[in-house]
Amino acid sequence: MALIHKPGTTWNEVYQRARMAAPEAFDAHRIANLIGGEWTFVGETKPHPLAIDGSFIPGPPRISREIAITAVEQAARQDAEWSKVPLEVRKQRVQQALALLREHRETIALLLMWEIGKPWRLACADFDRCVDGIDWYLSNIDRQMQGRTPLHGPVSNIASWNYPLSVLVHAELAQLLAGNAVMAKTPSQGGFHALTLSHALMARAGLPVTLLSGIGGDLSDALISSPQLGALAFVGGRSNGRKAASTLADLRRRHILEQEGLNTWGIWNFSQWPLLAGHLKKGFEYAKQRCTAYPRYVVQRRLLPDFLTMYNGVIGSLQFGNPFAVESATDPLPNLDFGPVISQSKANDLRARYDESISAGGIPLIHGDLRTGRFIDGQDQSAYVAPACVLNPPTSWAFHHSEPFGPIDSIVIVDTESELLSAMNVSNGALVASIATDDPAFAERLRSDVQSFKFGVNMPRSRGDREEVFGGRGASWRGAFVGGDLLIHAFTDGEHSLYGNFPNGSLYPPNA
Repeated sequence: MALIHKPGTTWNEVYQRARMAAPEAFDAHRIANLIGGEWTFVGETKPHPLAIDGSFIPGPPRISREIAITAVEQAARQDAEWSKVPLEVRKQRVQQALALLREHRETIALLLMWEIGKPWRLACADFDRCVDGIDWYLSNIDRQMQGRTPLHGPVSNIASWNYPLSVLVHAELAQLLAGNAVMAKTPSQGGFHALTLSHALMARAGLPVTLLSGIGGDLSDALISSPQLGALAFVGGRSNGRKAASTLADLRRRHILEQEGLNTWGIWNFSQWPLLAGHLKKGFEYAKQRCTAYPRYVVQRRLLPDFLTMYNGVIGSLQFGNPFAVESATDPLPNLDFGPVISQSKANDLRARYDESISAGGIPLIHGDLRTGRFIDGQDQSAYVAPACVLNPPTSWAFHHSEPFGPIDSIVIVDTESELLSAMNVSNGALVASIATDDPAFAERLRSDVQSFKFGVNMPRSRGDREEVFGGRGASWRGAFVGGDLLIHAFTDGEHSLYGNFPNGSLYPPNA
């Protein structure tokens, strides 16, 4: 049966819903920047392609360096006032913001689907992790703020496009609870409409938020190195992370630079294949476009046949395609594992990197076919990538040391424990890693030598935010570490030493 676009969810219909919810931030054909508590229609817009179907919408309104400097000055004035607001009032305003966000959950989720290609279920999960997480901080902030004071100056937030709510807005709301005014730069690749609506609702609740769009290099003086800032929170790739670190005028200033690493599953003396299959299938959500995805498997040679049987079953079970494609008008939005990658250029790069690996001697274990996806007849498919996998990729491959950020896996075969450890540690540090094994003693022996911040045994690890610390090793992280109480500590001053790898930080055990 031919698929159709779900009625009521076209881009124009979703945009009009957002405009009705926040007319102050949405004009007929463009969005605004939020500066000094006022929405202003400044900045240059250019056509922006949507990965869903290749159609074009107006892009983010990119402001100049001079306007950004003015925005920082106004945010600093907001911060001076907000830091004096009693905690009880701050809690009330954040609660009001959460109520407004929940009221517009469906519209924000639909914007996430259009802008960054998330299927409905994952778009809702991104939203829910944000607001539910802040509920937890509201319940704990009185205890967390005992003996602590806000930083001097607003917190500047620069984050990638993949989790606008559960990473960026979540961080801002926690920083606001801690008594800091916040600034955020919209990612140029997508998410700027969802963030605009979210920030309009936050501002409506009386929170001191600033939202700017622009080219990172043009705004770095203002959003990274300005002496008026209290802290920098960055989430993105290593290249941009290195640029941010080099731009910081003072590395002693509070900063969090979360960067990618090549997260790896090791498979050694293992037999619980159904368990691993469940983890691997879930790991394909959102086409592995997240910092804690696992794109590499290091497999003991004798286990390769069993691993491949399990892995091929996982690949065959995946459903991908247009997140809005349904069989009939009354059908719900489909429960897909993933939609497009973020852009046609990213899809082209993934395909080129796959071909590069094969040309250099890698074995083309799986070369996915878009004909297995769910698409509307005639729609543009240039930003879609079917699952693919390279066996024994060459060490010269671009993805041998870095993450693909897409549904392309690699499998490395090893014979000894030393080879296993070496192959799991090729990227100079990672955020997470896991070992699949029936031998608990082996897992414990391996744990201290794997260069990842979190280590899982027969289970994947994720970002998390409450019960334990989150950070990275090697080049995957710089600055203060976060998670639960430490997220509040990172954006406040007080008696506690900060856990982190920067000049004012200390690497004490977080529970000591």
